Amino acid sequence: MKVYYDKDADLSLIKGKKVTIVGYGSQGHAHAQNLTDSGVKVTVGLRKGGASWGKVEKAGIKVDEVAKAVKSADVVMMLLPDENIPGVYYNDVEPNIKKGAALAFAHGFNIHYNQVVPRADLDVIMVAPKGPGHTVRSEYLKGGGVPSLIAVHQNVSKKAKDIALSYAAANGGTKGGVIETSFREETETDLFGEQTVLCGGAVELAKMGFETLVEAGYAPEMAYFECLHELKLIVDLMYEGGIANMNYSISNNAEYGEYVTGPSVINDQSRQAMRDALKRIQNGEYAKMFIQEGKTNYPSMTANRRLIAEHPIETVGAKLRDMMPWIKKNKLVDQSRN
Repeated sequence: MKVYYDKDADLSLIKGKKVTIVGYGSQGHAHAQNLTDSGVKVTVGLRKGGASWGKVEKAGIKVDEVAKAVKSADVVMMLLPDENIPGVYYNDVEPNIKKGAALAFAHGFNIHYNQVVPRADLDVIMVAPKGPGHTVRSEYLKGGGVPSLIAVHQNVSKKAKDIALSYAAANGGTKGGVIETSFREETETDLFGEQTVLCGGAVELAKMGFETLVEAGYAPEMAYFECLHELKLIVDLMYEGGIANMNYSISNNAEYGEYVTGPSVINDQSRQAMRDALKRIQNGEYAKMFIQEGKTNYPSMTANRRLIAEHPIETVGAKLRDMMPWIKKNKLVDQSRN
């Protein structure tokens, strides 16, 4: 698999274009600030009077309502939540984006599941950093970049891939390395990883471990440290050098326990649950569920957010994190700025 770096991208290509970024959340703020710092002419498109309007102005970036912001753009990057993109695209972007422009996404969901069917005269590309927006921004500021994926869905100009690479370079991606994929592959693997390992799997594993210790009479504080806090230590070791690197660093006792107990906790039943999740993703069933959730104003998500906020692992964790000021000092997420 070919990996593209700075030498493979023509940064001047995106610097010669006007870019509108629709949205200013986690990814939006990072892309807008990184591209601006790379010398790209950026406008952020937002709902007038929205919570992010003042944040964009504070960052010194031009901001306008979406319909106006896209009219003169050569590249329009859609960085809204997946469920909000179709409405904004059909109401504000499609009637105003000029012929021959490039329509860009950081996730393939809406293209792959047919929620957005772009006009035939547009290039349609994806530039997807493999990390949250706050990391995309912090790594850029350090002089590096988060590895990214690019994909082309429509190539009207015959330069869509070059535009995607150039955009990725301006966002720092070609410093970390860029890999070409497809909208389908990115969407299905991304959803699967989030649901079974990174978010769904890791969260439930931590909660269940915490609950098991507390039910057995151990102090919640001890359970938090062992089942959530120290998870970062292990993940950081794997992130740095893979599973073997982690096993090299931990004790023999911890490594032996991994082999004895891990396969009985994450077992054939877990594997079948993963296969079921992948099937739901592949056949569109999950997408249908998520779209319906948004249309009904997120009843399940709202309830689950409330339940998680009330869970002892959260209340105990908040108190323990207050004892560790270095966490707040080095935090990635600052809700007042992005």
